Amino acid sequence: MPRRLAATLVATALTAGPAVLLGAVPAHATGDHGPARGTADAVVLRTGVNVGLLNKTVDVPLNVALNEVHAPASANKTALTVKLDGIDQGKPFSVLRADAATARATADRRKAEGYANLVRAKVHLPGLPLLSVIEVQQVTAKAVCEAGARARAEANVLGTVRVLGQKVTLTAGGTTKVKVPGVGQVRLDLSKKNVTSKGAAATALDLDVSVNPLKLNVADVHGRVTLAKATCTTPRGKAPEDNGSGGTSGGQTGGGTEPAGGKGTEVTQTGSGTSTQNLAETGGSSATPYLAGGAGLLLAAGAGAMAFARRRRSAAPQGGRG
Repeated sequence: MPRRLAATLVATALTAGPAVLLGAVPAHATGDHGPARGTADAVVLRTGVNVGLLNKTVDVPLNVALNEVHAPASANKTALTVKLDGIDQGKPFSVLRADAATARATADRRKAEGYANLVRAKVHLPGLPLLSVIEVQQVTAKAVCEAGARARAEANVLGTVRVLGQKVTLTAGGTTKVKVPGVGQVRLDLSKKNVTSKGAAATALDLDVSVNPLKLNVADVHGRVTLAKATCTTPRGKAPEDNGSGGTSGGQTGGGTEPAGGKGTEVTQTGSGTSTQNLAETGGSSATPYLAGGAGLLLAAGAGAMAFARRRRSAAPQGGRG
């Protein structure tokens, strides 16, 4: 009887143990909680600029976007003309003129992609009708997000670049500053890319503009101008690990070997390398504590059954003598 009882207790513990383990592990939903479709956006030009007027104390905002699309969509346009009250007697002026300006965004359940391209483009701001803020031969930006794969971002600046009429060489992944006396200064960030496990973004050129033209009733122009930007988010599915390749990363440029600045022109460059972080994950899961707890429960149940059996055996002879 004692041996039979001990065996019964051990069998009960072994039978109940897996049931306890299975009931303790929480349920996990398959896949991510993101949208079934990915998302993609692209824009050829975006400005966020304030224009100060000589005869007014307020700034006039110049917030425009050329060929800005959200998936699924595409756009092709070579010129954008806007009009600001109080500037050049209200006459319209051209912000951007290019031989080609293309923005495209596509997205479905497997892949999302944004793409922007500019060819032979000139950007003008109020007060500088004859002097372009920047001229580029070609800039492109591309972001690709596929389910189950790591997102990709590409940004390139090809050919000659001129800033405030001065030919400059851009530093890959760095910042270039151009100062022209009597006009102002422009700071350029080249080929910015950011990639995570959820998406990607690429920008060919980011300009921080601060000029004082003193023309056409304009006293000051300051703000940001973006050329060729594309973004995407990964469709719902198993996301790859994030290796942290965010930050800036260099593209290509074919500018002159020396800044061709005029008299008094100042060009400074600061480089910045690509920031990379490698993150490692252990092989454990959220079920590990429950498995450990269940194993302890089985050991405790077995030990208790064996101890009970020993006590029964040791008490049996004494009872027989009585």
